[in-house]
Amino acid sequence: MKKHLPLMLKIISGIIMLQTLFFKFTANEASVDLFTKVAGENEALMRIGTGIIELIATILLFLPKRTWLGALITIGIMSGAIFSHITKIGIIHNNDGGALFIMAIITLISGGILLLLHKKEIPFLNL
Repeated sequence: MKKHLPLMLKIISGIIMLQTLFFKFTANEASVDLFTKVAGENEALMRIGTGIIELIATILLFLPKRTWLGALITIGIMSGAIFSHITKIGIIHNNDGGALFIMAIITLISGGILLLLHKKEIPFLNL
């Protein structure tokens, strides 16, 4: 199980982040509405920028010597998503039953566990 847990966490995080990219990059109406609530007139910049950062984080999660960096970026981006849901978007968005919020929490937790599992690889911590 110890060998399989990191892979499972990477897959869970990767699937969640990658499946939202289609909506972000194609200017899906629900995605545009969500990012308009958060960024106003800068919606497109934030929507596409967030998608690019999530793509980079996902790629880094699967690079053995950079998993820690992918996890750290994942934690940052999901913390922002959760904060936005709590302060501006609302837990439930477009009658999704809180699915986006729950996926952000799952991804945040997965990223946190991955970061803990790979803490010895973080160069500036010298553990």
